[in-house]
Amino acid sequence: MSSAATRVIGQDHLWSVTEHLEDILATVRPLEPIELQLLDAQGCVLVEDVTVPVSLPPFDNSSMDGYAVRVADVAGASEEYPAVLTVVGDVAAGQGEQLHVGPGEAVRIMTGAPLPPGAEAVVPVEWTDGGLGEGPVSGMRAHSAAPDGASGQVRVHRPAEARAHVRAKGSDVKAGDRALEAGTILGPPQIGLLAAIGRGTVRVRPRPRVVVLSTGSELVQPDEPLGTGQIYDSNSFALCAAARDAGAIAYRVGAVADDAETLRATIEDQLIRADLLVTTGGVSVGAYDVVKEALSSVGDEDEEGSGIDFRKLAMQPGKPQGFGTIGPEHTPLLALPGNPVSSYVSFELFVRPAIRTLSGLDDIHRPTTRATLETGKALTSPDGRRQFLRGRYADGKVTPVGGAGSHLVAALAHADALIVVPEDVTSVEPGTEVEVVLLG
Repeated sequence: MSSAATRVIGQDHLWSVTEHLEDILATVRPLEPIELQLLDAQGCVLVEDVTVPVSLPPFDNSSMDGYAVRVADVAGASEEYPAVLTVVGDVAAGQGEQLHVGPGEAVRIMTGAPLPPGAEAVVPVEWTDGGLGEGPVSGMRAHSAAPDGASGQVRVHRPAEARAHVRAKGSDVKAGDRALEAGTILGPPQIGLLAAIGRGTVRVRPRPRVVVLSTGSELVQPDEPLGTGQIYDSNSFALCAAARDAGAIAYRVGAVADDAETLRATIEDQLIRADLLVTTGGVSVGAYDVVKEALSSVGDEDEEGSGIDFRKLAMQPGKPQGFGTIGPEHTPLLALPGNPVSSYVSFELFVRPAIRTLSGLDDIHRPTTRATLETGKALTSPDGRRQFLRGRYADGKVTPVGGAGSHLVAALAHADALIVVPEDVTSVEPGTEVEVVLLG
């Protein structure tokens, strides 16, 4: 992969959000398919249609615990005038022995057991005396405690129509049917279906491996004491969680100090387990912006467009961004701003679509909708920059959370949407319809 498109635009170019995203998606490609065991394939995207090799259920079977009978033998049965049948044996689920139901006979049958030859219906045990010679019963006694229940006589107190309480062969799916189509995300129901039709492995695109690194000498891990001028590292946790939410296998790397050589070495160590690298911090214009310092000159001399390009976007928050490829496999790297709100908004706009593209998904974007802005004052936006504000969405209305400031990280925990203020709009009045990106 290469990002040649990043090299034909001048360094002073102010990128739009759309241009930056298009450049990322032109570079990122879906991962190559692999064959995985079923449980390892959970969350992955199926790359081929799966057809059913054997019908489900594979035979006519009982949907109730009761007695397999002939319809004519129980016609007109009632509690006052029960049908008395001879029990010729038991048939349990998984039992290979075949019993035949003849005239005046019944077979005690368990849920899931194959319908015996000659039987036309199943009467639930609650419609019978359970072979006890008394009134209706509520269930069967355990076979180990009362083996005689598989013999003797049973009184049936209600009639049954043909095929009553019988699950027909192929009533779920038939052999040759398409069980799942390519592009399906494999969740628990899909995994269960694959197992039910006898598939032990499946061909999928693997979940992308995403490595998240935060940078900054001021960052301290949670549960450690804070020193003067220090703050807790929240970005790596938030983005790692966001990557997992997007379907990736995410690896969090502890905060890297503001040292270019240390950062380069850390990234090189992580390349072996990364399909995508995400860094936060150090991409602006300060003297200690270590990501920009460490990666601006990284690239392959023989690969046009390789390396990391740092650019400014016409958006707020998240103006400084970096993107390109790195390492022998040209692994994509997205360098996000260090402010927690800026990094999270940038993740939703750029990293999440990249992860879902690597996964092989067609639907890579968050859903959007139109909503009425509910606020006591107008929202202002810098001229020429698209702004993304946190908000709460419900019933076609959206309310800003935390104001317009980009440093209000606490607001993220109470927001479920982004309010989009376009580049060409400098003020949005209350009651105006706006575009909303739904995060939940």
